[in-house]
Amino acid sequence: MRILVVEDDKDLNRQLVTALEEAGYVADRAFDGEEGHFLGDTEPYDAVILDIGLPEMDGISVLERWRTGGRTMPVLILTARDRWSDKVSGIDAGADDYVAKPFHIEEVMARVRALIRRAAGHASSEIVCGPVRLDTKGARATVSGAPLRLTSHEFRLLSYLMHHMGEVVSRTELVEHMYDQDFDRDSNTIEVFVGRLRKKMGVDLIETVRGLGYRMQPPGDAPS
Repeated sequence: MRILVVEDDKDLNRQLVTALEEAGYVADRAFDGEEGHFLGDTEPYDAVILDIGLPEMDGISVLERWRTGGRTMPVLILTARDRWSDKVSGIDAGADDYVAKPFHIEEVMARVRALIRRAAGHASSEIVCGPVRLDTKGARATVSGAPLRLTSHEFRLLSYLMHHMGEVVSRTELVEHMYDQDFDRDSNTIEVFVGRLRKKMGVDLIETVRGLGYRMQPPGDAPS
């Protein structure tokens, strides 16, 4: 899962990106509104953390342009605690949630997890596919109760497929959501990661849809 952090405070930006990466996400960063708008307009993100008070272009304008342009990714805005009007403006502009500064990083992480789950149609912090369980809060996965020992890329792949359970996901889409914008992307590596993931899970849950991509679904479920 890939997140964009748009925050001009370099220390706070770094803290958020570090927390996201430690939780198994891919995190891109921007330090002003123009750069943030460009990335959000041209790259596919599963969620965005967007500060309201940005240089070059304020966060409300960035958000309004995204929504006007048809960008529907969940957006969590960061607001000043005493500026209730910013919260109202952000929600009216299309924000999905907000956090007031100063805040605990854990609260932001919890809200980001919730936004991503809701966008994919999941209500619980735990996503289940047959014997495989994905704990989005703890960034852990198990199969039949036993821990799955995954590399960061394998975990990102499993997380994306489970969030989009039952859907056919192309190699290109997986690449776009597993790597940041600076990574030298190669869709051929996806096949390698899928093979490793299948072997570690030991159950046949990931279907190869020839010419289209992959679909993960519980055993016995017919393709929709």
